[in-house]
Amino acid sequence: MTVTPVDARPVRMLVNGDEVEAQVESRRLLADFLREDLELCGTHLGCEHGVCGACTILLDGEPARSCLLLAVQCDGAEIQTVEGLGRDGVLAPLQEAFREHHALQCGFCTPGFLMTASYVLSTTPGVPEERELREALAGNLCRCTGYHNIVDAVQDAARRRQQTSPQKEG
Repeated sequence: MTVTPVDARPVRMLVNGDEVEAQVESRRLLADFLREDLELCGTHLGCEHGVCGACTILLDGEPARSCLLLAVQCDGAEIQTVEGLGRDGVLAPLQEAFREHHALQCGFCTPGFLMTASYVLSTTPGVPEERELREALAGNLCRCTGYHNIVDAVQDAARRRQQTSPQKEG
């Protein structure tokens, strides 16, 4: 039996490249909508106060905490979750670098780190310096890794991107 809440609102958004239309309760968090309604469980809920970064997604290309957003606020938005990084069962280069550099242990914080790092790589030409990368990733908390391997993985992904990008002639 499906129950439609009295205060349901229509939302339409692009999630990982797919058009999504739904009736959403006005107080439903985006994280809950993604995890429960769309079954995109890669977005993790940690602190539910926007502090830990485990729920980080890209909202119109910018990192955002899905535990602090209502789904209705995202009507008309483009959202990317960790599930949208790879394609057809193939890991994205950033995900592959995380695997190769052992940049995860329990994996709980990994989706948030991947989404934040994806943003950093999309806005930073070349290889980000360790200091600026650590600053950019400071909003994501990990209790297992010590961050060193995470920084190495992101820098490696940036180097790989440079090697595979066509060189400009000048």
